[in-house]
Amino acid sequence: MLPPRLIDGLSEIARDHDALICDIWGVVHNGHAPFPEAAEALRHFRRAHGPVILLSNAPRPPGSVEDQFRRIGVATDCYDAIVTSGGAARGELAARTGRGAPALYYIGPEQDTGLLEGLDIRRTGIGDADVALCVGLVDDLTETPDDYSDILAAMRAKNLTMLCANPDLKVYRGSQLCWCAGALAQEYEKIGGPVTYFGKPYPAVYEAALKAAGSPRKALAIGDALVTDLKGAQAAGLDALFIADGLHGEEIEPYTAQHLAEMFEAANVGAKAAMRALKW
Repeated sequence: MLPPRLIDGLSEIARDHDALICDIWGVVHNGHAPFPEAAEALRHFRRAHGPVILLSNAPRPPGSVEDQFRRIGVATDCYDAIVTSGGAARGELAARTGRGAPALYYIGPEQDTGLLEGLDIRRTGIGDADVALCVGLVDDLTETPDDYSDILAAMRAKNLTMLCANPDLKVYRGSQLCWCAGALAQEYEKIGGPVTYFGKPYPAVYEAALKAAGSPRKALAIGDALVTDLKGAQAAGLDALFIADGLHGEEIEPYTAQHLAEMFEAANVGAKAAMRALKW
């Protein structure tokens, strides 16, 4: 595994690319506050090189993600489109409604049920459900996947398919590390439960992002997670820029190309370049 090139700014490699496929959480904001230098870097790229598509494993439609941007102060002039795993999961649910109103068991906070708005779906308990949708833990600030062992066992007894609207395992909200839907899906798979994932690192969401970018020839993926951002970029045949101070920040010591290469090799991923935080 070749060590990544350590760079100080996106400007050092921007000319090699005609589009960006950029992660959001950990790169553009931390859930509570925006990273202004990241937005400025994306603006520079849009002006000089090509479109910017934000690609997120948020279990919400793109419009809901943009609403969050406005609440926490993320600039909305630094990208061309948003593609989310939640939007992809909603598309699957919409397709299922063509066969009649499916009975859905929902796992997640009520604030994220906007994913279901306008769909002909009946929310039910596990016993009556045709399928389960997992968008996350009900309270990801206090709960862990262990709190869901009985629920997952009951789902497995019925062999319910879980639609996972966020493959991420963990994410930082401010300075607190919180569990995500992917962790519940992983536990469900361990007991033999069937799971369908939407979002990174799976190919379909990259196809959607590249289509939104106008099918560029030399897109660059930017992200802070090894198993979603870098693995997904690799599978999609894209060069990647790793943001070291995001999800894996505590593991990045020492911050050297060799240490990063060792981390990448352990995860069987790679990156063209790395930087501490996204800036121009």
